[in-house]
Order: sequence, then structure tokens, then C-alpha cells
Amino acid sequence: MKKDKISSAVIRRLPRYYRHLDDLYRCGTVRISSSSLAKSMGLTASQIRQDLSCFGGFGQQGYGYNVERLRCEVADILGMNRNHTVAILGAGNLGRALMENFPFADNGFCLEAAFDVDPELVGKRLSGTPVYHVDGLEDYLREHQVSVCVLTVPAGVAEAMARRVAACGVSGIWNFTNVELPQKDMPNAWVEDVHFADSLLTLSYMISEEAP
Repeated sequence: MKKDKISSAVIRRLPRYYRHLDDLYRCGTVRISSSSLAKSMGLTASQIRQDLSCFGGFGQQGYGYNVERLRCEVADILGMNRNHTVAILGAGNLGRALMENFPFADNGFCLEAAFDVDPELVGKRLSGTPVYHVDGLEDYLREHQVSVCVLTVPAGVAEAMARRVAACGVSGIWNFTNVELPQKDMPNAWVEDVHFADSLLTLSYMISEEAP
């Protein structure tokens, strides 16, 4: 089934499925029913069955799901076994934090390079990742197969940087700049905007008392 026929809500639930299945697998769980999986995830069994049916049949009536098999199937759907590669644009505080702490490899990505303009950073390795000058970005992207560029650059240059990498054939842009990047202007690259404030303000709403 083509990806454009799968709703974004289903796609955004897939990583949750993988995370729960991975936890179950690591705990030694062999099989699980849709109702038990639904209970642990705060969903309904019918929702899980409907979501998974978008990609084929994975369970057996009266048996449930084989945890290891379903975990592998979801990982395959998410592309975790396709050797995606990553470059980080902006090796400042946020970029460095991602290099030091985010488990790219555990999610099927290989972090290969970072780019910056700071002469104190260029030419060094941060957490094992080489940092290059951004002036050489296009040459690097032409010579290396980079799947995703992570934007942790200042907001003022976010769109220009996104256009540069999209023009070089990068398939995905993971955008942490707090600037909404126009997907329509980058038809060949998928854009995923990450806004930390959105999550925090959602929490603020939930904990705030109702106005009198």
C-alpha cells in the first residue's frame, strides 16, 4: 500500500508500537493479544488491529501477536533496517547534545558528519563525529549518501539551509530551529518540524486550572 494512502495519525502511532514491542521483547514476552497491547498503550484493540491492517496481517485469531515478529515487521515498516545516514547542521548546544545523547544507531540511523561555521569546532570530532565547515556542505552531500539532515542552526538561516540540502537530494529534514519550513517549497524532501514548546505548552494547558 502506498504511503500517501496511510493516514498521518497511523504513521505517528507506529513508533509507539515499536517502542512498546521492543520493551516487551527485551522483557522476554513471546506473544501478546491486541487487547493487552491496547491496554498498555491507552488505545483500543480494534484501533490496533485497524492500524496494523494497513500494512498486512500480523496476528492470529486466538493467539495474538508474536512479539518478536511484529517488532521486526514494524521496524521494517519504519525503515529502521535501511542504513539511513544523518548529518547535523549546527554543532552548537543543541546539535552537540544530540550527538552526545540521542541514540541514532538504536533507531536505524548512522550519524556521519556535522557542519558549523565556528572555527573552534570545525576540524574537530564531537562524540566521534567529524565537524566540517558548512561551506563544504554541497560537496559533501554530493559525495556521500546522506538520508537526513538535522537542522539545529539559528532560525534566521533555517530555510536557506533546508533549501540547500533539499537541492542536493537529501530525503528528509529533521528541523529543530523552531521555524516552520514550507513543505511545498521542498517537494523532494520530507520535513519533520520539532517544537519543544508545543509539547510543554500542551502540558501547561493540561495542568492549568480552568478559568473562573
